[in-house]
Amino acid sequence: MVKPRLKRHGKKQRVTYRIIAIDSQSRREGKAIREVGFYNPRKEQTQLDLFAITALLKEGAQSTETVRGILKRAKLPEQVGINLQLEIEI
Repeated sequence: MVKPRLKRHGKKQRVTYRIIAIDSQSRREGKAIREVGFYNPRKEQTQLDLFAITALLKEGAQSTETVRGILKRAKLPEQVGINLQLEIEI
């Protein structure tokens, strides 16, 4: 399953994150399928590729909790009409 998740980038104490689409069983720093955004927590900057993210979510990708929070702050679910509920796998 493909998941949008954060990939750590930058120096110590100056961390930024890239929002990537990656297989759920790959490690965090593994090879990304596609880069779909950028997040800088120090300056609260977010840059999202809305078309790519909506395409991933409509195909059934489940984002991580952190990425879900970033998308909600960007008001993506209201703009596109996607439900970002957490689905628990048993």
